[in-house]
Amino acid sequence: MNKIVPVILCGGSGTRLWPRSRKTKPKPFLPLVGERTMFEATLGRCGDSEQFAPPVIVTGTAHLQHVDEQSKAAPGATVIVEPEAKNTAAAIALAAARLPADAVMLVCPSDHHIADEQAFRAAAAAAAKLAEEDWLVAFGITASAPETGYGYIKRGAPLEGGYRVERFVEKPDLATAQAFLADGGYSWNGGIFAFRAGQFLAELAGHRPALAAAARESVENGQQDGNRFHPDAGAFAAIEPESVDYAVMEETDRAAMVPASMGWSDIGSWAALRAATDRDRDGNSVRGRAELVDCTGVFVDSDGPRISVIGLSDVAIIVDGDEVLVTTMEGAQKVGKLEGAAKQ
Repeated sequence: MNKIVPVILCGGSGTRLWPRSRKTKPKPFLPLVGERTMFEATLGRCGDSEQFAPPVIVTGTAHLQHVDEQSKAAPGATVIVEPEAKNTAAAIALAAARLPADAVMLVCPSDHHIADEQAFRAAAAAAAKLAEEDWLVAFGITASAPETGYGYIKRGAPLEGGYRVERFVEKPDLATAQAFLADGGYSWNGGIFAFRAGQFLAELAGHRPALAAAARESVENGQQDGNRFHPDAGAFAAIEPESVDYAVMEETDRAAMVPASMGWSDIGSWAALRAATDRDRDGNSVRGRAELVDCTGVFVDSDGPRISVIGLSDVAIIVDGDEVLVTTMEGAQKVGKLEGAAKQ
């Protein structure tokens, strides 16, 4: 088996974890869980040179400085600089068009937390084996709660090392999510995929021919600059943005999944970050200077001022420079609606 090529998708608007995360420095480039940034952790779990080839990083101009600073521990990494954001199908197509047709790509968002790296690598190996047989493989994350913020994958007939995908399901309401959890045949769709580069491009051309053609033209007319590759902006501009889920995975009849129980979280809210960090016996999590009295489920993250909290439950208190956020965990879903978050 050839080495797996990690394709790291790196970007984001930075609103869901405001004020810690900003447009200028979004979630992937922050040390939210542990000392490494999310991006550094993503590179690290794909860093075993026996299993993985050097990574291909797809990002935008706005994040190049962060990518350069934080990818020094990934020797041989190449960077594709997107002329503009066009969603995941186009970003993956750029990487695929730059790789040999038989290369197995492992597409990884750069802002996810995975607690069990050994389980991740085992799932990657199983997915790569299926990808070499021309399956387009999704990681099916073991569902541990009736989450309404994730898409789901319905497991189908067994394959060696995985299963066919019976169907992809949009983000459900709570009752439907509870039914999925009780059923046991549904997994979260974590947005991690494996496929041969040539197979992905063939599927994309079959289902979204205009997108595939524009991506190929953009690569053919692009320019190399050291370890950076700049696709042609004119050709890329013609692309209609679409996720890889809609453009390919929900269209193909070769969709497969590998089950993955690896302590995964997309860290999509302050509540999710609280769940991924160490907590005391009352469920409180603190980073920075703080004193909590009679509190439960309180998350504090301060980069300076000392925070004192008394008698509160299920709130987040975030201090970043001169910005302060205080929210219930339920209300944290609305952080992006704040004027300050919109302005960054």
